[in-house]
Amino acid sequence: MKPLRVVFFGSPEFAVPVLEALARQHHVVLVVSQPAKPAGRGMILKQPAAAKLAESAGIALAQPRRLRKNPEFIEELRSLAPDLGVTAAYGKILPPELLEVPRYGVLNVHASLLPRWRGAAPIQRSLMAGDEVSGITIMQTEEGLDTGPIRLQRRVAVRPQDDAVSLARTLSDLGAEVLMEALTLLAADSLPLTPQDDSAATLAPPLTPEDGHLRWQDSSEQVFNRHRGVAAWPGTSFEFSGQRVKVLELAPWPEPTPPEAVPAQVLGVAEESLLVATGGGALELATLKPAGKGAMSARAWANGRGVKAGVLLV
Repeated sequence: MKPLRVVFFGSPEFAVPVLEALARQHHVVLVVSQPAKPAGRGMILKQPAAAKLAESAGIALAQPRRLRKNPEFIEELRSLAPDLGVTAAYGKILPPELLEVPRYGVLNVHASLLPRWRGAAPIQRSLMAGDEVSGITIMQTEEGLDTGPIRLQRRVAVRPQDDAVSLARTLSDLGAEVLMEALTLLAADSLPLTPQDDSAATLAPPLTPEDGHLRWQDSSEQVFNRHRGVAAWPGTSFEFSGQRVKVLELAPWPEPTPPEAVPAQVLGVAEESLLVATGGGALELATLKPAGKGAMSARAWANGRGVKAGVLLV
């Protein structure tokens, strides 16, 4: 197979295995990533993971602040004469004039089984919904939000212990494999092109800080699934006596709860944890992190706040 001239669009850690696989087998003529952003207490500029890889590998890097109404950047792409564009968690929608530049258009490595979970947060939303199966879709990019034809898909089981961090790692590695398979089929002119079923589509909008707020009215399983989905950001938290408390570890409690229990009510204090009722079942809170303090056992936090059985964590 003759190496393709590829322009790669990607930003976070999810994009790294895909870019590495492309660079091993094809000629990546340019990496396009989001600009560096301030991060941490010092607000020091931090490069996206894909940009750092491009710099270390000696691959040309571009970080335009916008793609639309940017004719200079489009002309730069045309001058590279790319065969193909590839996106993997780039973070911006590509304008139509850019999609027309590569000879084979642009393929997107999407972390869901489209048309399920179109949008920016497919991994997180899938976990929050309790999906037991996820996967990778190689999609032909068009102007709509993840609406283009499916070129190739591969399914993977979601493990009960998976959260947004571990599932992203699994799917990024899988995405690299499936993309390489797709490019082999593309070179042989045998890559499928299947329209999506729009009637089966679900949306995966970006997370907000509110997505991490613990919803005591939900069932314990729903709270646990949400906790898995927000593990990378914003994390799970609740507010007690005006203080935001992060929940680092929690799990559904397998035993029945008293019929008189109400959501957010502490049912008991165990050796290192707290048992708290929800809208259906109960949760075992194991590790908490109060604002401005380090991580501690839920019991240690409860002792310090005078929290006992019967107290409502609201």
